[in-house]
Amino acid sequence: MSGPVLVGAAEMAGTRPMLRVIDVLGEMFADLVAGRTRSPARTVIEHGDQRVLLVSPAVWEQRGVGSVKITTLTPDNPGRGLPLIHGIVALTDLATGRITALLDGAELTAVRTGAVAALATRWCTAEDADDLAVVGAGVQARSLVRAITAVRPIRTVRVHSRTRASAERFADWIRDTAPHRVDATVCATAREAVADAPIVCTATSTGADTPVLAAGWVAPGAHVNVIGGTHPDAVELDPAVLADATVIVEDRTAAREGAGEVRAALTAGLIGVDDLHELGTLVTGGLRPAGRTTVLRTVGMAIEDTAAALALHGAAGAPA
Repeated sequence: MSGPVLVGAAEMAGTRPMLRVIDVLGEMFADLVAGRTRSPARTVIEHGDQRVLLVSPAVWEQRGVGSVKITTLTPDNPGRGLPLIHGIVALTDLATGRITALLDGAELTAVRTGAVAALATRWCTAEDADDLAVVGAGVQARSLVRAITAVRPIRTVRVHSRTRASAERFADWIRDTAPHRVDATVCATAREAVADAPIVCTATSTGADTPVLAAGWVAPGAHVNVIGGTHPDAVELDPAVLADATVIVEDRTAAREGAGEVRAALTAGLIGVDDLHELGTLVTGGLRPAGRTTVLRTVGMAIEDTAAALALHGAAGAPA
């Protein structure tokens, strides 16, 4: 009997695997909102100075697969020249219990997080939206650009990062790797980057409750993907934006526990729990934003890793 398929970063690269992940995640979120599957809570062990070990198990019964992801989050790693996240994902066949694939956990996390944002972007923006703003310049920011350009004909990307050199390298990467010509510009401030942008992505490692983006900076009718933050009270987007927006989350309970902007907006009375719309409702047609500002606030869920692992296993050439 052959052993597990090994799926590394090289097998996850390119537009085809990304689109496969986006599509499979859409199927999973439809099952999730219908109650046909669920996502157990992650086990989180904090140690040292903000270092975290996470274990994330889930099964997707409708597709006959399960997965377990072990991830480490080490905030001071970038200063060492090392990735913030390390990890591995084991994909299993529920019928036989066999481990069918082992996947690079850090790369899978980046791909599936970008894919979740792209899934929401696909449903919340015009098909010809071609201007993107990104605040952040790390691994996740790169995956967001890769994912958004897979679903929208992006022509211009405005980038801001706390470190100018990082933003410049990111802009160079965008120009060199985009599937078509893209004009990438480095902006001195986050406000300049997001001004009038129809699609905005934030992917910082902030641990603060002071917003990276103020409420008045986001253009009315824009779609904002809020990805970063290193703990449940960290805030990238001013919670006041949520009061006048259609707020989309992966799962209401997960968002109330782990999304800083959602927690702050609920506490301040800016929104109620009923104002949180689950992504599966958007995918299945139960929600239509109708030109309003939309905000996707993600926290990451174990079932997303299962769906992404299934998609990437198939994209790498194994039977799905």
